[in-house]
Amino acid sequence: MRIISGQHRGKRITAPKKLPIRPTTDFAKEALFNILNNRFHFNGLKVIDLFSGSGNIAYEFGSRGAGPIIAVDENFESIKFIKKTAEELNLDISPVKSDAFKYLEKGAGKADIIFADPPYNFDIETLLSLVTITFERELLEENGELIIEHSKKLDLSSSLNFIEVRKYGNSVFSFFSVT
Repeated sequence: MRIISGQHRGKRITAPKKLPIRPTTDFAKEALFNILNNRFHFNGLKVIDLFSGSGNIAYEFGSRGAGPIIAVDENFESIKFIKKTAEELNLDISPVKSDAFKYLEKGAGKADIIFADPPYNFDIETLLSLVTITFERELLEENGELIIEHSKKLDLSSSLNFIEVRKYGNSVFSFFSVT
């Protein structure tokens, strides 16, 4: 994987093969950040990256000046890798070893963007519970967005707070905001 833009533009990051990850493709990531670039100023943006895996999305936010960034994953090796990489790149990323749902339930604190890239085998009810928790607990700042990356087999458009969907190959990004 590589960082597409910002201070670490072009930097390649190689995650250990033992990590149980499915990184967002460069194609989908570039499209996502083109959308976000038109909606947000990245400097100082508070971000929560759920199911962070290798930290791919967190590094992209950090390279563009976002921070603080919380990278949440339940895999210890992922957290260790994110911590090491964030330190090497001098990015404002704090890795947290936790189940994403429990992290949100326990009061994650408000963020401008919450990005979730859960396993593609999650069913629609599980994904919609991310939306419910986020909005019931009021975890987004004013004009903030929740973005869920998921399989093209699922349609989250019937959910409250849904604003749009974008499809890039097998990756789909569903966007939610306070209405």
